[in-house]
Amino acid sequence: MTFVSPDGKVRKEVEAPVGLSVLEIAHRNDIDLEGACEGSLACSTCHVVVEPKWFDELDDPTEEEEDMLDLAFGLTHTSRLGCQIRMTEDLDGLVVTLPSATRNMMVDR
Repeated sequence: MTFVSPDGKVRKEVEAPVGLSVLEIAHRNDIDLEGACEGSLACSTCHVVVEPKWFDELDDPTEEEEDMLDLAFGLTHTSRLGCQIRMTEDLDGLVVTLPSATRNMMVDR
């Protein structure tokens, strides 16, 4: 799979083992994707923008994911949470772009 920097200038292609989430793959490859709640669907800091050609290949988001996406910075019509995208053989070649910022509602203000 490929991670694209927020400005679109850097593309990093990485191995994406079947069964791992995009968030787990990012962490294994030193990609700056926060995941403050560690994939428990309690934040939106693993928000990614899925390349349109791949978006329809994903399972539909759950209501819980949609609720968290409502809190994401820079939400688009192809936004998803990286913790909720599990790699499958059909997603070989998946491309996601990292947003330019995140909102971490878990941090005490």
